[in-house]
Amino acid sequence: MAESAARSVASTALHEQVYMVFPNDLNSNDTVFGGLIMAQMDRIAAVVADRHAGGVCVTASVDAVHFLAPARKGDVLVFAASVNRAWTTSMEVGVRVEAECIGTTDRRHILSAYLTFVALDAAGKPRPVPALLAESEAERRRFEEAQLRRASRLRHAEDLRQLRAASQEETR
Repeated sequence: MAESAARSVASTALHEQVYMVFPNDLNSNDTVFGGLIMAQMDRIAAVVADRHAGGVCVTASVDAVHFLAPARKGDVLVFAASVNRAWTTSMEVGVRVEAECIGTTDRRHILSAYLTFVALDAAGKPRPVPALLAESEAERRRFEEAQLRRASRLRHAEDLRQLRAASQEETR
């Protein structure tokens, strides 16, 4: 497969995808059920990943989901998502969610998260993704931060592998 040309962050980002909160979206605390926000977040991030990769991508991991404030009945959730960094076959998509109070323009930042997606070919195997052009200062900062999160994930996975291997050795 030929390498695709690098893509800019702006070429695949979603800036405002909205979801209106209704009573059936609330938990027993009368705030929006976190799982609903996470499901919407994953769908929106998948669109961004698919656009960047030019095809089907799957969620490989969800990192650092930070619920910063609640959303309530009558709020409108406003999602924004963009690719922060692309590696060989995977990419990190950052998602920001704000809650907008109906009847005003007031918005509250309620959630930030980072999701890793892997691009798949027709056989369901990982395939290369285009490089990412981080053009603005904010895009370059997110690009560097994504590499730190990836390094941390890889270190964590290796630490777990070693711990499990040592545990198996002890049980023999």
